Amino acid sequence: MKGDYQELVDEISALLGAPATLENRDFGLIAFGAHDSDDDSAMDPVRTRSILTRRSTPAVRAWFEGFGIARATGPVRIPAAPDAGVFRDRICLPVRHRGVVLGYVWLLDAEPGPSHAQLTAAMEVAARIGELLADEERAGSDLSRELRAVLTAERGWQYDMAVAALRTALGPDAEGLHALVCVAPWTGEDSPSPRTIPGAAALCALPWRGPAAGGTGHRALAVLVRLRSADNLSPAATAAERLRGAADPAAVAGIAAPRRGLGDLDACWREATAAARTAHAQPRLGPLARWADLGPYRLLTALPQAEPDPAVRVLLGPAHTELARTAEVFLDHAGQAGRTAAALGIHRQTLYYRLSRVEQLTGLDLDTGEDRLLLHMALKAARL
Repeated sequence: MKGDYQELVDEISALLGAPATLENRDFGLIAFGAHDSDDDSAMDPVRTRSILTRRSTPAVRAWFEGFGIARATGPVRIPAAPDAGVFRDRICLPVRHRGVVLGYVWLLDAEPGPSHAQLTAAMEVAARIGELLADEERAGSDLSRELRAVLTAERGWQYDMAVAALRTALGPDAEGLHALVCVAPWTGEDSPSPRTIPGAAALCALPWRGPAAGGTGHRALAVLVRLRSADNLSPAATAAERLRGAADPAAVAGIAAPRRGLGDLDACWREATAAARTAHAQPRLGPLARWADLGPYRLLTALPQAEPDPAVRVLLGPAHTELARTAEVFLDHAGQAGRTAAALGIHRQTLYYRLSRVEQLTGLDLDTGEDRLLLHMALKAARL
């Protein structure tokens, strides 16, 4: 890519001495400059709402579009309109590429305001943003279909052809470093535009085998995110959090281990979905879980889903929820009775009684390492 949206917005903010905001042509937020002014009025309701909700209201949009910003080729000054919720004058820098408007850069206007030379320099940066948006629009126009084909194909010639098609569509970016993200359950549109998620190369909706949202369909969103370094997964985490905010409140996200190139995207998807399943099952790892942090769940999520082991089936019934929780906490604390009793808020004698009941129900000996391992794995697997 020719640059990063945030860097270009920061460049405009520095040129004009005011925090800038970048939105796509549908008024969806892409990036915004830092606000470090002591003047509270610089954070007017429109800018605040745009940052918090990632979108402007219809009234605000209608007011702005009434000044011809979609046709303008240079800066447009727009007066305040309190009735529409616009309490400060604004400057709009149209972001265009080859005559087509692709977005807008917004700044609050104040006396004396930026000079003609400053605005000219800012429009040059806006043109670079336009090139970046155009590149992503070209590359991302059909990538939901291409990414879906890769993630649903079995290894073999069909998988190889799908990877080749995705590689061609991505161009030079295909050989770069990526992380695959799973957001689930996904109740939004089938495939949001990658332009609305900085760093996203492609997105697509896929079937989801984990918990559904509100009884609706089981779907997850796959997001291929560009990385600059394998040590820094923040672009993937940022994309995941932004998409979680647009999904169901119960949505979680999983991030696969980063890889260079596209050849292992099927393995990446298994890792990302495993991390998302674990985030649902183990709240302390969520709502955003990384494959590298899953511990034993890396093995458990790789196992085929099956009925609970016969020895622990009774324990997992609704009548023994407290006993199962006691056993899991005991095993999580390496069988240390003092720490377990403290974690559960019970007396040691109560703990010993419950553990004896667990042994009676399961036929397992909690003094035996293999029996402990079986019980611990069964309890963790039940969470999934």
